[in-house]
Amino acid sequence: MPAAARKSPARKTGARSKPEGKGREARSTPVLKAPAPAGFDKKQELAAYRDMLLIRRFEEKAGQLYGMGFIGGFCHLYIGQEAVVTGMKMALEADDQMITAYRDHGHMLAMEMSPRGVMAELTGRRGGYSRGKGGSMHMFSKEKNFYGGHGIVGAQVPLGTGLAFANR
Repeated sequence: MPAAARKSPARKTGARSKPEGKGREARSTPVLKAPAPAGFDKKQELAAYRDMLLIRRFEEKAGQLYGMGFIGGFCHLYIGQEAVVTGMKMALEADDQMITAYRDHGHMLAMEMSPRGVMAELTGRRGGYSRGKGGSMHMFSKEKNFYGGHGIVGAQVPLGTGLAFANR
């Protein structure tokens, strides 16, 4: 008889379980409780939503302009990470500083830098935050406490450490 026509023996389906107390010993690991969610009012929630939406729409337009050749070099978009920087910004205090890696457009917008200034920088115009010379990865605004996005992987770590020591 061909193999396909043979019937396989019936299998028992069903999970076997050991009675409690037998087999593995009871674990005494403490149960960790999650912190309560932050209590935001409607005004804060709407502001966060608007900030995330601004970042998303800005990045969509930047991606479009990059595809059309209006943005030179690299253009690392922040799409899908809007909530990260928005939540981080909500936790910052007035004089806190921010430094980041190369995906920095969302950080700049979260730090209340002008979308026009950021887009001017991306497109190489003098009205940009680095006078059109920084491109996508090298923008800076001391006035907004934003100490740049850095194209070299890990470059922000020693610079951020220096900012921390300077603020002691």
